[in-house]
Amino acid sequence: MKVICHMIASVDGKIKVSDWGEALYNQSFSGLYEECHASFKPDAWLCGRITMSEFTNAETPVPESTAGKTVERKAFIGNPDARSFAIAADSQGKLGWKSNDISGDHIIEILSESVSDGYLLYLQKRKISYLFAGEEELDFAVALQEIEKHFPIQLIMLEGGGTTNGSMLKAGLIDELSLLLAPVADGTTGGTTVFDVPGLLSGAPGRHLQLISCETLRDEVIWLRYAFK
Repeated sequence: MKVICHMIASVDGKIKVSDWGEALYNQSFSGLYEECHASFKPDAWLCGRITMSEFTNAETPVPESTAGKTVERKAFIGNPDARSFAIAADSQGKLGWKSNDISGDHIIEILSESVSDGYLLYLQKRKISYLFAGEEELDFAVALQEIEKHFPIQLIMLEGGGTTNGSMLKAGLIDELSLLLAPVADGTTGGTTVFDVPGLLSGAPGRHLQLISCETLRDEVIWLRYAFK
């Protein structure tokens, strides 16, 4: 399985596009981002809970009554015929859903074993797939193993947020970086960056990259592709 981190950032590495002016992003950069994404022909895209919540219309999950039932912590396949996927890293089961797909991409939840039984029944009722990767916090190495075991997925686009990207970076699980640099200087302090994990440099050396390609796109956006050494 291959993981490509695909992001758009300001020249100072910030990824909160709402700080750039919504009209500018929607008119120019979002289309480029999606075009570059599609060019890889991925099987799935993966986001953390906060980023994925943008696709849920602020839906609040209402856990099902368990009636004293304990749900076994094993993978659940909601749609065995699915061939494209949207994967949510949601350790405690906080995302709510109206359906089991996003624009045709079947939803897979990555959960910790500490998630409530009621939430698992909530996902089962909606035929949303889920798997487990860790007791309390997510172990992304285990998550990738489980994804490859249960689903026809060989290429995942990792698409934020910064904390999820950073966790995958720190674990050495990213094969390539696809970075669109927007002609924007964000200038905010403390904002989320492409890779955002507290203590990363003290806990592990920075990851070195090898340039694959550099291309200037429309609207003065630069597309950088790197392989991780």
